[in-house]
Amino acid sequence: MDPIRNPYAPGAGQRPPELAGRDEQLRAFDVVLERVAKGRPERSLVLTGLRGVGKTVLLNALRSAAVRKGWGTGKFEARPDQSLRRPLSSALHQAVRELGHPEEDPVDHVLGVIRSFAQREAGPNAKLREQWSPGIEVPAVRGRADSGDVEIDLVELLTDVGGLAADVGKGVGIFIDEMQDLGPDDVSALCAACHEISQSGLPVIVVGAGLPHLPAVLSASKSYSERLFSYQRIDRLTREAADRALQAPAAEEDAEFDETALKEMYAATGGYPYFIQAYGKVVWDLAPRTPITAADVEVAAPEAERELAVGFFGSRYERATPAERDYLKAMADVAVQMTETGQGRIDDIGSVATADVAVMLGKKPQSLSPARDALLKKGLIYSSERGLIAFTVPHFGRYLRQQG
Repeated sequence: MDPIRNPYAPGAGQRPPELAGRDEQLRAFDVVLERVAKGRPERSLVLTGLRGVGKTVLLNALRSAAVRKGWGTGKFEARPDQSLRRPLSSALHQAVRELGHPEEDPVDHVLGVIRSFAQREAGPNAKLREQWSPGIEVPAVRGRADSGDVEIDLVELLTDVGGLAADVGKGVGIFIDEMQDLGPDDVSALCAACHEISQSGLPVIVVGAGLPHLPAVLSASKSYSERLFSYQRIDRLTREAADRALQAPAAEEDAEFDETALKEMYAATGGYPYFIQAYGKVVWDLAPRTPITAADVEVAAPEAERELAVGFFGSRYERATPAERDYLKAMADVAVQMTETGQGRIDDIGSVATADVAVMLGKKPQSLSPARDALLKKGLIYSSERGLIAFTVPHFGRYLRQQG
């Protein structure tokens, strides 16, 4: 098969040629956009799921939908070592520019408030070079969004931005990737601001994406967050959607997969969107002709697995220290043991008990806390509930067992 015409696109956050299996989320979001723009109450949105299920791709698709409706949008990726002020200010600066408000004075006022919000991070006595601003030329508005209390400041900031959007009958969407990495104070402030904006009926929504424990992070910050956001779990694709993700791009290039090939592809990928693209790319390059068969998939599978082992699994495994790797391998061994013996409970995300991991390693649970906490911070594992942990990456346990 001609590699130049290969339609598959494995990449972090890279939109696949066919965004299969997400029609329901896209349709629901169109309704949200229309309702918010008309001043009707609607909750902000949180997408959760493992790595490789396409959360970032869907987040970008939702943002594109907002842009098509004439909304102002901005996006940033949360980082554990960075506060909310600067990246949010950049995102809102872009959103205000996209709104296209016809009057200069109200726009300049809001831009000045954004600058004030951003510069407050540096402190009131900061030197000029430390007074960062996201390319905003107007002076900061003193006394607005600059109290130093991020919760107060964020409410004032989004109130002003929302008022600007309401003037032109549009809305503002703030899109946050890796939302679980926001600091506790920033999470609390964001929840409070969303609550206030929702009560005010202003056309501003937050769309966040993060790992499966993100709802727990939000709930720990504000008890009402369970009612504040609409939570949507983004999971692997059904067989029908996975087939469409492979067949539709192939058809554009006058090629196809036969039924046995589609069956083998689903078995190999588990329906995870990133794996579908990774396997699809390799199978296309190695298949001699169309239609692609199960034999072609069998030949290509080892090469696809090698590429995933280096780029998807290996890059994460290398971030772990030797002690952390032992912990990860013990998690994988506990899951296998539970499956083989039938003892314990295996849920749909493969959670294992921290106490069982300690037994597997022959150590006291307390002595393993540093390794577990470090892995949580690195985003390699997460805790869905107290005493349980799981991998953030699908098929990671299988990869670890293959390492010996």
